[in-house]
Amino acid sequence: MAYTISEVAARTGLSVHALRFYEREGLFAEPINRNASGRRVYSDDDVEWVALCARLRESDMPLEAIRRYAELIREGPGNETTRLALLREHEERIADQIASLSAALSLISYKVRVYEKRLAEGTAAGLWAGSASSD
Repeated sequence: MAYTISEVAARTGLSVHALRFYEREGLFAEPINRNASGRRVYSDDDVEWVALCARLRESDMPLEAIRRYAELIREGPGNETTRLALLREHEERIADQIASLSAALSLISYKVRVYEKRLAEGTAAGLWAGSASSD
């Protein structure tokens, strides 16, 4: 299947500008083909790759790391351990972020319960009044 840049934008939720940026930055695993009039023509594999890159960006993988990953893919077989190391490093960063967010969620959930309880009791007026209260 062949797709125009507009079709890929619609399928992936990325803008045409973002797709051009990805190409300029060397984030594609393979060069994007062009038709006889010079317009970009994307394959199913390209669309799948864009979706992967978008997910990596959503998870805060640095552009340089995505670029490096794409370079490794373009180099072909033989560097799989390097690719794995790159992905593991990002996986660890995400796990650390999740742990930090989980701790923040626990604290916020506790505060919500305190406020709900105090509001239900009619004792919310003293919340965070500068004392060492349980809020």
